Amino acid sequence: MGTKASLSLTDSVLELSGVGPKVEEKLNRVGILTIQDCLFHLPLRYQDKTRLSLIGTLQAGQEALVEGTIEITQVKFGRRRSLLCLISDGTGTLMLRFFHFSRAQQQRLEKGTVLRCYGQIRKGSQSLEIAHPEYRHIDPDNAPAIEKQLTAIYPLTEGLQQRTLQKLATQALSVLSKDEDKPAELLPDEILSTFDLPDLVYALSYVHCPPPEADLQLLKARQHPTQQRLSFEELLSQHLSLQRVRQKTQALQATPMKSQGQLRKKFMQQLAFTLTPTQEKVLGEIEQDLKKDIPMLRLLQGDVGSGKTVVSALAALRVLESDCQVALMAPTELLAEQHFQTFSQWFKDMDVEILLITGKASKSDRDANLNVLNNKQRVIAIGTHALFQKDISFSNLGLIIIDEQHRFGVHQRLSLLDKGIVEDYLPHQLIMTATPIPRTLAMTVYADLDISIIDAPPPNRQEINTVVISNDRRNEISARIKTACDDGRQVYWVCTLIEESEVLQCQTATETFQQLSERLDGVQIGLIHGRMKNREKEAIMASFKENKIQLLVATTVIEVGVDVPNASLMIIENAERLGLFQLHQLRGRVGRGSVKSDCVLMYQAPLGDLARSRLETLRNTNDGFEIAEKDLQLRGPGELTGTRQTGLPDLRIADILRDARLLGDVQRAAKMLQEKYPQHVDLLIKRWLGKELDYSNV
Repeated sequence: MGTKASLSLTDSVLELSGVGPKVEEKLNRVGILTIQDCLFHLPLRYQDKTRLSLIGTLQAGQEALVEGTIEITQVKFGRRRSLLCLISDGTGTLMLRFFHFSRAQQQRLEKGTVLRCYGQIRKGSQSLEIAHPEYRHIDPDNAPAIEKQLTAIYPLTEGLQQRTLQKLATQALSVLSKDEDKPAELLPDEILSTFDLPDLVYALSYVHCPPPEADLQLLKARQHPTQQRLSFEELLSQHLSLQRVRQKTQALQATPMKSQGQLRKKFMQQLAFTLTPTQEKVLGEIEQDLKKDIPMLRLLQGDVGSGKTVVSALAALRVLESDCQVALMAPTELLAEQHFQTFSQWFKDMDVEILLITGKASKSDRDANLNVLNNKQRVIAIGTHALFQKDISFSNLGLIIIDEQHRFGVHQRLSLLDKGIVEDYLPHQLIMTATPIPRTLAMTVYADLDISIIDAPPPNRQEINTVVISNDRRNEISARIKTACDDGRQVYWVCTLIEESEVLQCQTATETFQQLSERLDGVQIGLIHGRMKNREKEAIMASFKENKIQLLVATTVIEVGVDVPNASLMIIENAERLGLFQLHQLRGRVGRGSVKSDCVLMYQAPLGDLARSRLETLRNTNDGFEIAEKDLQLRGPGELTGTRQTGLPDLRIADILRDARLLGDVQRAAKMLQEKYPQHVDLLIKRWLGKELDYSNV
């Protein structure tokens, strides 16, 4: 469709030039329905194509725009075929390397052709080079002008090109400058001035179209005042939304759990260990909540192996003894089965029915489970996402336990909660996470929950000895693995990439699997990575748990996995590429049995200061909460480690860890809005989250 003469920000994105029904469908997939939505689809990063660099001045690591004449073009054959073009501008030479190329492309890149290229400079075997540069052919007599602004790079979805999103953003900014309505400024003047924030229209214009003199390092680190203004508003909407969920939840009633403690007494008598003082304290907080007639909303934070499961079992017993049902949701079928086995063992003489509900259950098993759920009171249903499928119903759900919260979205746990609502009575909720989050962050991230923390490990928990060594000592590690396996113990070897990358110096999981198979004769080796189907992954993990596999070569998919007490050695290669949270989670896979455990962090030299600090932190402490605090301190400008592995929400522009310093102001602003400008709250939530979190249709 052509662009209308006069457009409003609330008009459909279909009204913009270049958007037909097919493009509209793809845009809708990333939440772009209106022209205003284009403005809130914010750039991930920027490229500086506003100035040409002389090839002789280039340095490895920088991104640059260069122009040069092709001196030599040749195809090189080796482990991977590549097309090489050497260009020169009179000040120096630069190699362009293409791994994927056609014959037509090769013919067009002939000697004497002038190219304008953009990409990241790296050290090649003989000279500086760019792998797969962006490039265009240049007519020296009619060279096109270079860009006047920094180039915004947007998050994509399948079928959308950068150029499309860039053109749409330009059109949306044009509408913004002419539309009298403009996007509503939802932060009142009092908040803008109190927290020294620029206005919305200026912030959006700057973020989409930064001028050439903009501070690229600040923008790259997302620390520019205009980006921080938008991050502030997004964090505010997230916080307000969770508070709204809490208010709505606590306006409903719950069944008070008034058991006599007989099942608890019986359980404690047959338990092989006693609870720690911290576990007792946390259990007391949970039991006080369960006695009330308002729904418990509690997050149980505890480091890997701190004993959260036994606390959740005791909470479940109080509910079961009050003749109510319990649902325990785990992120994978293997973890659900592990919980099923643990609870079956613990509750074997308790007159409690324990069900396992997963996606692979047969129809007859599902029907039998449904019959139990509809007719028995003392039932604990343990399962995966299958627990909130439409045909699963509970007759009297009193408690929902969610394990590894960060594998489920807020909407998913609300969907399970919806199953337990009976005449405005709501189940209690206990949400567990092994991700240690500093309390200041947790108060914002989990604003809908009360927080309990198990911050001391059980007395029988093995301390993990952590060492840091260079990749060139791999042969020593192989010998160490052979010794461990000969002694009957098991080993993890974690790789950070699945397949070869010319850019990153990482041994791949498949390569490592082959190398170790050749080197370690007689050792049973398995391979697991994220591109396998779930059934394949779970079969391999089950074999490892049963000691049919002695050495498991894996990508980081095993970060949250089954409990294998016999695994006492972990090797993490290219550990410098992972964040502290993730390294700590991975390390927690060992040290679960009675044998002393070790974790070897292998790195590729040379190590940067930040990576060195991370690895030293891991070597010096096993305390997850201390590591979480250190992680916050180490995150400087440019540290854009994502939140997906940390259990924190994925946001459009804000990053909970990077923007932690904003959280105190966000909480103050939320209070000001609720007290003085309540009419802005719903509008803010709708802008950033699409709609307010609700129990229905989620």
